[in-house]
Amino acid sequence: MELINKTALVTGASGGIGEELARQLAERGAHLVLVARRADALERLRREILAAHPGREVTVIPADLAEADAGREVVDALRAAGRPVDLLVNNAGIGSHGAFAEQDPAAVARLIQLNITSLVDLTGRLLPGMLERGCGGVVNVASTAAFQPVPSMAVYAASKAFVLSFTEALWGETRGTGVRVLTLCPGATETAFFTNTGKEFLTRGRQTPAEVARTALNALDGHAPTAVSGLANRLSSAGYRFLPRAAMIRFSQDAVRATHAA
Repeated sequence: MELINKTALVTGASGGIGEELARQLAERGAHLVLVARRADALERLRREILAAHPGREVTVIPADLAEADAGREVVDALRAAGRPVDLLVNNAGIGSHGAFAEQDPAAVARLIQLNITSLVDLTGRLLPGMLERGCGGVVNVASTAAFQPVPSMAVYAASKAFVLSFTEALWGETRGTGVRVLTLCPGATETAFFTNTGKEFLTRGRQTPAEVARTALNALDGHAPTAVSGLANRLSSAGYRFLPRAAMIRFSQDAVRATHAA
């Protein structure tokens, strides 16, 4: 996908995969709109990118996409700034770890709002303009957790399964329109995800955010609906389809079993 002088909006850009995607998009010539809760982190990244790439335009929109109606506020800010979006990267997300019956309902609602509702809302608000222009792209970040149920991460895995199904369906709907739609499925990655859950698990084989971002941008140049980052992750994601459902659930449960509190 051609990115020179195009505008890419990246949610969850204040750290981890989103921050690295922003850097690599800037390297490939894109202007940026950075969205996340932490305005200070976004401003730091904005200054860093402009220092490395003086010709880029970088707009910061602080927003908490775990709040209802945040997507509308982001799009209103885009319109006020006169910034049409050529590439939407829905990266913002949050995880949890623990038995569902012990989860705080308010925290579960925020997870669903962020991982599903705001992602769908932003896609629905920005995709029509891309289709009208006959060009653009949407990258929705799911997870390797999307390929199977995951006890102790039940709502998180289900939310990512939604993202995978939703985005692959959009890929089918937009074929031949000039709009590139992609699901990115990282495995365990060295980000604040694990710190935020308060648990330590999947400690081996984690990728770096830079590796995941490269997978996403390379996949944008292809045609497949889904990109799984990392060979081991691709093999395990494909292998799950051959397991009986009960065995799949037990295997995924063992894989994410917490070793100790962080």
